[in-house]
Amino acid sequence: MSHTTNLRGHFLLSMPHMQDRYFAQSLIYLCEHSDEGAMGIIVNRAVPVELHTLFSHLNLGTTDNLQDETVYFGGPVQPERGFILHPADSGHWNATSDVDANTSLTTSIDILEDIAAGKGPTERLVVLGYAGWGAGQLEQEISDNAWLSCPANSDIMFRTPIEERLNAAAMLLGINLDLLTADTGHA
Repeated sequence: MSHTTNLRGHFLLSMPHMQDRYFAQSLIYLCEHSDEGAMGIIVNRAVPVELHTLFSHLNLGTTDNLQDETVYFGGPVQPERGFILHPADSGHWNATSDVDANTSLTTSIDILEDIAAGKGPTERLVVLGYAGWGAGQLEQEISDNAWLSCPANSDIMFRTPIEERLNAAAMLLGINLDLLTADTGHA
């Protein structure tokens, strides 16, 4: 990308003044960022269905360890489409791409079959939908102070409780979001 920093593998943190129903209070992991646009997954919002219910709907076997596992709302684009974020060293399936050195994204059913059989990655986010931006759109939103960004952190994404992820990511930047004003403007 010639005109801006490539934020692939970074977190986007929504600013406190964001009112959009999909993105207010969201933490997004950017899986792709180029001159053509950007694609990311919201990693701190659940859908009201548990993994075992989703697996039952997909006619996949289920194991007891899936009973209370969260399914994530990844964004408003293609909410019927599934994505699995997992550590890069946990395996490769038919449609796996490495986002960065630490994290991979898989979109093929074979990973779900392995998870149902207890053979999939133990650290994972099973996600429905994604967030997308057209060419220059994300850069404009960042310029308009809608988002902060920082390098992603696997501990936050996979091991921090969902309700603590946004503030934990802000702390990577040394920021307490509770102390920021909801008013917008430029200095």
